[in-house]
Amino acid sequence: MNADATTATTIFGFFMVATVALGLLAVRGRKKGSGESSPKGALAEWSVGGRSLGTVLIWVLMAGEGYTSFSYLGAAGWGYNYGAPVLYVVAYMSCGYAVGYVVGPMLWAYARRHGLVGITDMVAHRYDRPWLGAAVAVMVTVFLLPYIQLQITGMGVVVSTISYGAISLNWAYFIGFAVTTGFVVVSGLRGSAWVSVLKDVLVIGTLAFLVVYVPLHYFDGYGDFLDRVVQEKGEWLTLPGAGESPYGQAWFATTTFLNALTVCIFPTTVAGYLGARSADGLRRNAVLLPAYNILLFVPMLLGMAALFVVPGLTGAGSNLALFKLVVDSLPAWLVGVVGVAAALSSIVPMAVFMLVIGTMWGSSVVSLLPRWQAPVRQKRASQAVVVVAGAVALVMTYTAPNTLVRLSLISYEGMAQLVPMLLLGLVWRKLSLAGAVSGLVVGVAVVCGLVFTEHDPVFGVNAGILALAANLAVALAVSYAGPVDQDSRPDGEVLARDPADDDRDGPGGDLSSVPGGAPAAGRR
Repeated sequence: MNADATTATTIFGFFMVATVALGLLAVRGRKKGSGESSPKGALAEWSVGGRSLGTVLIWVLMAGEGYTSFSYLGAAGWGYNYGAPVLYVVAYMSCGYAVGYVVGPMLWAYARRHGLVGITDMVAHRYDRPWLGAAVAVMVTVFLLPYIQLQITGMGVVVSTISYGAISLNWAYFIGFAVTTGFVVVSGLRGSAWVSVLKDVLVIGTLAFLVVYVPLHYFDGYGDFLDRVVQEKGEWLTLPGAGESPYGQAWFATTTFLNALTVCIFPTTVAGYLGARSADGLRRNAVLLPAYNILLFVPMLLGMAALFVVPGLTGAGSNLALFKLVVDSLPAWLVGVVGVAAALSSIVPMAVFMLVIGTMWGSSVVSLLPRWQAPVRQKRASQAVVVVAGAVALVMTYTAPNTLVRLSLISYEGMAQLVPMLLLGLVWRKLSLAGAVSGLVVGVAVVCGLVFTEHDPVFGVNAGILALAANLAVALAVSYAGPVDQDSRPDGEVLARDPADDDRDGPGGDLSSVPGGAPAAGRR
C-alpha cells in the first residue's frame, strides 16, 4: 500500500469508527422513560425515534435519506452520459416536498392517533385487515432490497476508488454492511439522524469545495467551462439530452409528477414523518428541504466537466466521472474526506432502508403470530430482520448482482402503486378493500409487464404513470360497483381536522380524548 492509499484509508477508517460511535451514542440515556410502556412503545422508540425528533434532526435525516450514493455516482454519471435529463431528480424532489407539506402532517396525525409506526400499519388499520399489512410488507421489501444492494455497491465503488485500489470491492461491500448494521440495530432511527448530521456537514463542505475547485483547476473558471459546454456539448443542455436518450419532455414531466407523489409515501420518507415531534415541524421541514437540492447541481455539473477531462468513459465507468476528477487532482487526505462524505451518503439511506424493512416485518408480519404481539418482542424481531435484510442484499451483491439491479428498475414505479391504497384510502371513505387490492394488483402487473419487456418509457411517457392510472381506474370502478366495507375503518377526519390541533397540549400531545387513540409513544 503506497503512501496515498495509506493516508486516504486511515482517514476513511477513522470516520467509520466515529460513525458507529455516534450512532450508538444517540440512544444513550433513552432506554428508560422513553415511552416503551405505551402501545408499540418499544418498537416506536427504535423505529421512529419515539416520535420526538425536532425540526433539525428531521431535516438532516430526510435530507440524508434523499442524498444517496446516487448523488455522487449516478447523478454525475447521468450528467456525463445524457446531461439535462438528470435534472428530473431536482424537479421531483422539490415538487415532492411541496406535496409532503400536506401529506406529511396527514400521515403523522393518523399514525400518532392510532399508535402506528409505518405504512403497513396504516394500511392494516385503515382496512381492518392485518393480513393486508403483512402482504404489503412483503411487496415493499421486494422493492426496497434493491436500494440496499445499490447503496452497498455504491459504497464499494467509492471506497475502492478513494483507497487507490488498496481496499477491494468485496471488502468495501462488507464494510458498508457492517458499519450500517452496527449502529442501526441498536439505535434505530435516532442513530441514523445523528449520523446524518456528520454526513451533511461533510457533504456540504466537500461539494462546496469541489464546485469551486474543479472549474478553476481544470478550466479558467465557470465562464470557460460553460462556454465549452455550449459550443461543444450543446445536446447535453436540452431534452432529451445526448446520444439516443429516450428521456424527453413527456418522460421528464410524467416522471417528475409520479415521483413527487411516490416520495411522500415511500416507507423511508414516512419513517421521517413519523419520527417528528409535531406536525408543524414537518411543515417547516418541507419548506427548508428544497434548499438542500441545490447541492444536487454540483455532481451534475461536475459530471459534464468530466466530459472534457476524462472523455470516453462508458457503461458503469461513467458513474466514476466525479471521482476521476477528485482522485487525479487532490491530495490523498482530501480524497479521503470526499470519500467519507460519499460513503456516508450510502450508509445513512441504507440504514433507513434496513430499519424500515425491519419495522414492517416486526409490526405487520411477525405480529400476526400470537406469541410475538408484545412490543418488546416485535422490536427484537425487527432488529433481527434488519440483519437478515442487509445480509441478503450483501450476499446478492456478491453472487447475483444483476438480479437485484434488475428489480431496481421497477422499485420506484412499483412503490407508486401504493398511492391509491394509502393516500386515497385515508381521505375517501368509499374506497373498499376489494377496490384497493384490485387496483394495486393491476398497477404492479402493468409496471412489471412494461418494464421487463423493455417498454419503459412508453411513447416517451413513464410506464409507472400509466400503471398508476390503470390502478386508480380499477380501484374506483371496483369500489363503486361493489358493496361498502362494513368492517373497514376509514378515518374521514384525517383531513377534516388539522393535525396541529393535537399539539395544543405540547409536543407530546394528549390523545386521551380521541376515540380509539393511544398515548403518543415517547412522551415524557
